[in-house]
Amino acid sequence: MLAPVFANFSRTHTEHVAVWLAEVFGGPARFTDEFGGHQALLRAHLGLAITEEQRLRWMELMTRAVEKELPDDEMLRFRVIEYFDWGTKIAREVSADPVGTDVGDPGPTPRWGWNGLA
Repeated sequence: MLAPVFANFSRTHTEHVAVWLAEVFGGPARFTDEFGGHQALLRAHLGLAITEEQRLRWMELMTRAVEKELPDDEMLRFRVIEYFDWGTKIAREVSADPVGTDVGDPGPTPRWGWNGLA
C-alpha cells in the first residue's frame, strides 16, 4: 500500500527524515540550514498523491514504532504521534498538487514541544 509513495525515495531519505524530526523536536536547525527547510519538505511531497488510506496506514506503522522504540512515557509518545498526525495531514494535502507547484512561503520549520505546535 505504501510502496507507491516510498518507492522512488533516495537513499538519503532516512537521514533527511531524522534531521527533520530532530529540528522539529527542538534540535539544531540542520534541516533548514542544509536541506532547504520547511519549503523543501513540502516540495518533496508534491505529486505523491497520498491517499487517506495510505496516510492512516503510515500512522499505524509509526504508532507501533513509537510504542516499541520510545521510552515508556505517555506524554512523549502522545506528542510524537500528535505531530505525525498533524504533519501527515499536511503532506497528504500538498501531495495532491503536481510537482513544480508553488508552495509559497510556509514559514520556518515548525517546532513541536510538550504543548504541541510551538
